[in-house]
Amino acid sequence: MPSKPTIQSIYTDGACTGNPGPGGWGVLIYFSDGSVHEMGDASEQTTNNRMEMQAAIAALKFLQASGQQEPITLYTDSEYLINCVTKWVKGWKKRDWKKKDGKPVLNQDLLKQLDELNNRQVIKWQHVRGHTGNQGNERCDEIARAFASGKTPSLQNHHPSLQEKSPENVAQVSNLEAKYTIINKNTHDSNNFASDNTMIDSQNGSATVSGEELPLEKRMLQLRNLVETLRIADEISTNGYLITSSELAELMDVHASAVTSRGDQWRWRNWIVSRVRREGNQILWELERGDLLGDDEESQN
Repeated sequence: MPSKPTIQSIYTDGACTGNPGPGGWGVLIYFSDGSVHEMGDASEQTTNNRMEMQAAIAALKFLQASGQQEPITLYTDSEYLINCVTKWVKGWKKRDWKKKDGKPVLNQDLLKQLDELNNRQVIKWQHVRGHTGNQGNERCDEIARAFASGKTPSLQNHHPSLQEKSPENVAQVSNLEAKYTIINKNTHDSNNFASDNTMIDSQNGSATVSGEELPLEKRMLQLRNLVETLRIADEISTNGYLITSSELAELMDVHASAVTSRGDQWRWRNWIVSRVRREGNQILWELERGDLLGDDEESQN
């Protein structure tokens, strides 16, 4: 009798428009037999961090209900989420959910759920850079942004049969699906996802060949262009210049929506990007070198 497919890895992501504002989250679960399972939902008034947490909670509940004890890796582009779960929570609990300055920790309701669900023997938390062509991360971002914008995306539901699981686990997973999953009855062809070696340019829809397949001269040109981009970003940061969303999107070489959907503060490469104010129909952003700041709970919570 063939063994049942197991969960191999999980991707999660959250999105919010306005921060606070309408939000959404997405989860993508990969199984050992090549099948996938997707989940997602929306919230009318929330924050980007809460959506990141809610995605992780849904994923961990699904993992718990499956009864699996084999180790898995959970990928997220939220360093805040990873730091909360793997670093800061220990100190917060010792101080009765207070920060070092005595102020209450934000999002305690979700953090307590995460701490209870986090099985340290099974789950490895792994950061993945967002908007860099990673297949799992891009798909979760797509689901989260769709829900945040009021749309209902079609989700794949290819998790293994629950028939051989205990009645208790069957009920738990069924309840999770009823709460978190919209089932796509006309399932997508797996080829709809970009392959590991191809990244689709979000602005023009063209396929870009990965760096490893390019000639050496073109790879060196890309590196020189990257260094120039980083130099410009450092100059903007050092001089305290404010830049608009469209200018920041050009600097990062992403679609403008990838900037505005990230919330009021987030990390890009060596910089902390913070929303400063709105002027007319433009949002102004500030870049600050994140690697020169203390990476602790006080600066990110």
